[in-house]
Amino acid sequence: MPWKPPSPRCKELIRQIAQIVVSPQREWLEQFDRAVLAASPMIAADPELAAAVSRSNRDNLYCWGTANVRDPGAPVPANTGPEVMNVARELVRRGLTAYTLDAYRVGEGVAWRRLMEIAFELTSDPNELHEALDVCSRSISAFVDTTLAAIAAQIESERDELTRGSHADRRETVALILDGAPIPRRRAEDRLGYALTGTHTAAVIWSDTPAGDLSRLDKVAEAFGHATRARPLIVLASTATRWVWVPGNKAGDQPDIGPLRQAVEALPDVRVAVGPTAAGIDGFRRSHFDAVTTQQMMARLQSPQRIALFGEVYLTALITADTNRAAEFVHYALGDLESADSELQDTVRVFVNEQCNASRAAARLFTHRNTLFRRLARADELLPRPLSECSVMVAAALDVLRWRGQP
Repeated sequence: MPWKPPSPRCKELIRQIAQIVVSPQREWLEQFDRAVLAASPMIAADPELAAAVSRSNRDNLYCWGTANVRDPGAPVPANTGPEVMNVARELVRRGLTAYTLDAYRVGEGVAWRRLMEIAFELTSDPNELHEALDVCSRSISAFVDTTLAAIAAQIESERDELTRGSHADRRETVALILDGAPIPRRRAEDRLGYALTGTHTAAVIWSDTPAGDLSRLDKVAEAFGHATRARPLIVLASTATRWVWVPGNKAGDQPDIGPLRQAVEALPDVRVAVGPTAAGIDGFRRSHFDAVTTQQMMARLQSPQRIALFGEVYLTALITADTNRAAEFVHYALGDLESADSELQDTVRVFVNEQCNASRAAARLFTHRNTLFRRLARADELLPRPLSECSVMVAAALDVLRWRGQP
């Protein structure tokens, strides 16, 4: 339909709405993200992709809002900025299609409901509301349609570029192995430049801020390989994620991650999830999937931890698969200890982990036994049940708190 300029009063009302849209409250933005991710489990399970979609959704809000502050009610051209186009790149790197873009429709619905709330807060005149909402409805719908079309076109361009690169062979080979396809081992090893015999320890290395020089991810991957004095297999899973495997440890053992910790400390936006060491092609797969499970747990809990080993988080990952039930479990197990200071929580966790041996716990905490006993007595006052009756459950709940970010 040809664009018909709105009335002067309607333009002023749309300008006021847009001014609020470009400066949303943090609580609403968090609600916005939760709604999109709840409707898109494939995106929510991938922390990097979830972050990219969140940034692009917010960029879309800002793009539409600023355009309507400048020229209220006028058509808004598609958003082809770097945040939005980065989503196309991430989808292709994961082998996904434009189907995943349905998440943007969810975001459109949430944003539209908020816009209506703003409009009703600004005026109660039915004629003004009718005209403003009609113009905004058509404007938002057209803006989202053209933006999604631009992303879809970029997806095709990215797919063409990826399939022409040498990285495609390595990524395809790894995908076949992970899917359990009957690819001959020798052929897979030739394409990867990596031996699939022996043992393997997998890691997922990613950045929370994908802008800038991503070669730092490869530096962390190389540091991971230093633990075994072997060249790691590094696969570019997406723009800001590396899948890594290193060989050479005894099955069931973890490599020395000291060099890895040093490398990560120097790069505050890089995070690492490490799988267990396992043997053969099955171990290659299992270690990777466990590393991904660890990464997903870190993302799900918004964990402040920078490095996580699967062996440390296995139970926590199981407990927190449903975050709402996990929160109920923590409150049930800990009672008022849930809100106690971290020193008291750490004391209880270390005491239980040391099999309730006071001498060993005091030594690990670098504190006197009497101080330890005073803290444990205080913990018993806060717990809904005595620690002696539920020590394992309390320790599990405290581990969830350790890995969970601030609620």
